[in-house]
Order: sequence, then structure tokens, then C-alpha cells
Amino acid sequence: MAGLRFWKMHGLGNDYLVFDNRESLLREPEFQRFARRVCRRRFSVGADGVIALCTPTRGEADFRMRIFNADGSEAEMCGNGIRCLAKYIYENKLSQKRSLRIETIPGVRVVGLEVSDGTVRSVSVDMGSPEFDRQRITVVGAGDFINQPIPLDSGEVVGSCVSMGNPHCVIFVEDLGTTPVDALGPQIENHSLFPQRTNVEFVKVNDRRNISVRTWERGCGETLACGTGACASAVISNLLGKTEKEVTAHLNGGELHVTLAATVVMKGPASKVYEGTLSEEEWK
Repeated sequence: MAGLRFWKMHGLGNDYLVFDNRESLLREPEFQRFARRVCRRRFSVGADGVIALCTPTRGEADFRMRIFNADGSEAEMCGNGIRCLAKYIYENKLSQKRSLRIETIPGVRVVGLEVSDGTVRSVSVDMGSPEFDRQRITVVGAGDFINQPIPLDSGEVVGSCVSMGNPHCVIFVEDLGTTPVDALGPQIENHSLFPQRTNVEFVKVNDRRNISVRTWERGCGETLACGTGACASAVISNLLGKTEKEVTAHLNGGELHVTLAATVVMKGPASKVYEGTLSEEEWK
């Protein structure tokens, strides 16, 4: 095959290269190298990660998502990414269903599409239930990790950990603008408390229904938005009595709406930037 067809997409500025891999154009050993190569900004397409549409392994799923960060590591789940994939599926006419069941590493997620004139305008995702047990989040120790100190070189921060299919550590701050995310993010991501690393959310509570969030993503660095991070921030904010069960998360790339009920439901946009073909030299 001479080239690999892809869409460049983003969810609130969290950007991905999305392609159909149901015929195994890329095989297992190639994913990490491929992601590291094509995610390089200025040298290739450039992105926070790569999303591969795959054949599901579970009978109840319509499609399967695999997502690889810019450093080549595989992510368990991605809220912005799954919205982009749903739009990719519908607008490529791979399915015309308005409700899709997409398989991810932590389980099958149900997504609902709002469509106008053949274009997917927004996507809601049932993110499942939050997980607080350290063993399931992969945090050293037993029980939950809520409002616990995390020692750092420059002192300590207080964090709370939750999994939304992938691990998050939520830290509340008074001023997001002056918080040294670039310094604190990698220290916490790679802290000995987190053997498999963690995503880090820095959260300011604006009022009972609004929070502002900056995310340091595992394997990517700071991104403009993180869907699972917005959900994790809403869950911990509500758990600690800071917010209601419905909140708007204000991210650097835009807004996501999160509702806490029997499960966590997130709603937000997904955008196509362009489509193209990677030369064989670039993708092989």
C-alpha cells in the first residue's frame, strides 16, 4: 500500500491522527514507533496521540478504539479521543447509528451522536463509574487516596486519585494562571506513588456548577483539554462537597459538560481539521 489515509481531528484542542486499522495496516509491534514518529510537531502530522479504529473483540461492541500517546505509550481510555472516533465513524459512513458501543481497554463505552445536516455536532459519552480503590488505579498502598499529601522536591501538594478508565490525580489550586503546571506535572506523573504513572489535573472551583481545569497528561505533557480529566475533576469536586452533580469544566481548549448520576456522562464537541495520506516512507 502506497499510503495511509487519516483524519486530523481534535476535541477542544486535544488533537489526534485517526485512521481505520480494521484490516491491520499496522500490526502490534508497529504502533509505538508509528505514534512517536507521526506525532512529532513540525516534522510530521503532529498530534497529542494516534487513534486506531479496530475490529472489536467483544460481541456487544460495534467498534474498538486503541489510542497511543505521543511518546508511544498506550492509553486505556480517552474522553476527547472517543468523541473524535465516533465522528470519524459516522461521517465516513462506517455506521449511521446515532448510538454506538465502542470497546476500550476498561470496557465498552456507549456514545450518543447529535447530528445536523450529516455532520456530528457533539457527542455524549457514558464514561462508566469512577474507581477509587488504589489497587485498581495503580496507586501504592491500600484503600482510597483522597485528600492525601504527595511529597515533592519543593514541598508537598494535596491530591485525590480516581480512575475514569485511566488514572488521575486531582489537585485543587487557588490560581490556575500562576500554578507551575510544567514543573509540578512531570513530578507527579512520575512519582513513586504511581508505578504506571498518572494524569494530573489542577482544578480551580469557580462556583457550585463551574470548575476550571488544566491537565498534565501522562505521555503527552500539558494538553488543551482532557475528557477523562474533566470527569475526574468533576467527580472529586463533588465527592469533597465543592460542586453539584452537574458541572461545566472550563478547559484551555473549551468547555465540557459533566453529569454525575448512576454513571458519569460527558458531553462535548469533536472537530475534523483535515484529511490526508501519509507516504509509505513516513508511516512504515
